[in-house]
Amino acid sequence: MMAYNEYKSIPQLWNLSIPTHWDVLPLYAMAKEKSISNCTELPLLSVYLDEGVVPFSARSERRTNATSSDLSKYQRVDPGDFVLNNQQAWRGSVGVSKNTGIISPAYIVLKMDDTLLNEYANYLFRSRIMVDQYLINSKSVGSIQRNIYWPTLKRVSVLVPPVEEQEKMVNFLNWKVSTFNRLINNKKREIKEVSRMKHSLISDAVIHGVVPNAPLKYSGVKWLGNIPAHWTMVKLRQILTPVSVKNHPELPLLSVTREQGVIVRNVESKEENHNYIPDDLSGYKVVRKGQFAMNKMKAWQGSYGISDYTGIVSPAYFIFDVNFENLEYFHFAIRSKVYVNFFAQASDGIRVGQWDLQMDKMKEIPFIIPPAEEQIAIVEHVRAAMPKYDALIEKLEEEVKVLEEYKAKLIADVVTGKIDVRNVEVPDYEFEEELGETEDADDVDDDDASEEEV
Repeated sequence: MMAYNEYKSIPQLWNLSIPTHWDVLPLYAMAKEKSISNCTELPLLSVYLDEGVVPFSARSERRTNATSSDLSKYQRVDPGDFVLNNQQAWRGSVGVSKNTGIISPAYIVLKMDDTLLNEYANYLFRSRIMVDQYLINSKSVGSIQRNIYWPTLKRVSVLVPPVEEQEKMVNFLNWKVSTFNRLINNKKREIKEVSRMKHSLISDAVIHGVVPNAPLKYSGVKWLGNIPAHWTMVKLRQILTPVSVKNHPELPLLSVTREQGVIVRNVESKEENHNYIPDDLSGYKVVRKGQFAMNKMKAWQGSYGISDYTGIVSPAYFIFDVNFENLEYFHFAIRSKVYVNFFAQASDGIRVGQWDLQMDKMKEIPFIIPPAEEQIAIVEHVRAAMPKYDALIEKLEEEVKVLEEYKAKLIADVVTGKIDVRNVEVPDYEFEEELGETEDADDVDDDDASEEEV
């Protein structure tokens, strides 16, 4: 692969050099706003950071973000339409649709003409050169939210190679992207397997303990099976007492995450803060060190834990005082897959794509209690085993990150004309999609869910 023979500088794109025979046009020269509603019979679509526009059903049935039960205001999307999550475009939540369906009324839907091939447009509009333009043209709202609107979006600059050249670029990129996807997917499968082994070790420890050959008894719960005969069981209502304290906006903002439990939220990080944060935090709930905080919309995923910090969280969250002496053991146990499954069973689908933990059901979840000395032994056992799993997962995740960066750079280099692929011979291959795993920033964020006092 080589560079083109001649280039020209584009002042409005930070003096980017592109092939001299390419055009640069404003978006409005090839796109028009589109708003067609009352198409409730059509399937739902979503816009993901990692995949662009895909069918809602392509992801897990248990989605974390709310979708309105009234779909009459949702906008029709047809193949070739350019869709932007106007709050998340600056992060790359955009794409050209391959499907007919409906999308959130908050999004921008654009009907494209034939200036750009659909597949080329999808690569271009999700590339760094375009995402940077979305960012600088987005208007800050509140603490970290950034919105982009058509009056400014329409003026972004679009690179336009000849159509026949776009076709060659698409053929090349599809081949190379598929190759990267295959490598990335293999790494993701390894991560999943290591994570499964890690969680299995924890679950086995909190169900069976670490004392070999201990006498067993039936737990009374079919899918728990047998537990050590000398252990006891109580209901969570005997351990957790709901509390709700507000009006402390001066406290630091916390997040409740699936992987880490309760963490301090980095309000400066665009990666951590795609969710809306209101200017008025007086309605946010206080969670103190040693209390149990839970994102009730994501309890089925494991988004809860004992807090090591004092701060504030979404008013939609559950906060509890914990009547349990060994908080470290309780944290380890309650965050194991054993209890994640319990919380999943106690969560109801209240509308399309939204799952809500029911307090009355949660209170009846059983909790297994080993003797105090065994709780300590279980924690020590788990802590001793975790570093090797965590180190391997971290290594694999870094490898995925590097591959993603290489893929993004290659796409950027092709769509900006840094490399000339017109004469590259593309071999026969079977295209492989990248395995999706990130949550989409779609519709209404969980933090904006209606408050439920407990």
